[in-house]
Amino acid sequence: MPQPHDQSIRRTAFIADTTALIIFFTTTGIINERFVAGMSWDQVLHARLIGAVLMVPVARPYGLWRDWVMQCARSGRISKVLWDSIALVSFQVPIYAAIIAFSGASGSGLVQGTLGATLMMLLLGRPYGAFLNWIRKLFGLPPGGAKPMSLGD
Repeated sequence: MPQPHDQSIRRTAFIADTTALIIFFTTTGIINERFVAGMSWDQVLHARLIGAVLMVPVARPYGLWRDWVMQCARSGRISKVLWDSIALVSFQVPIYAAIIAFSGASGSGLVQGTLGATLMMLLLGRPYGAFLNWIRKLFGLPPGGAKPMSLGD
């Protein structure tokens, strides 16, 4: 049975991961949707509202996914960049494609937006990972992959 302290850590981790995801990807999503996918400001607003709602239930699972994937990374910078990018692209691109499709992107706009998001997430994987770890630190949590952030080991 989970102890009250464990529940508090899980709640704090949920809040930290959700805060990081919403702040970071609302900003980058606006840039991609408006200037890469060519969506109208109304479509961007719609996508960001859907995105914010979807980020709440996926932020913590993504944080756990990233922690798990980052266990493959070695201590070197290149390895961390590579594995952070793999984690972000593999988890977030399919979700992002669905968001912009539901918000009105279609055809070449959908393809361009998805490719743009893939490129952005490849480039932003490590910056987001570092941002996530920084937000976790602000909340008094260890960086990803370290207990108590990891799954049930």
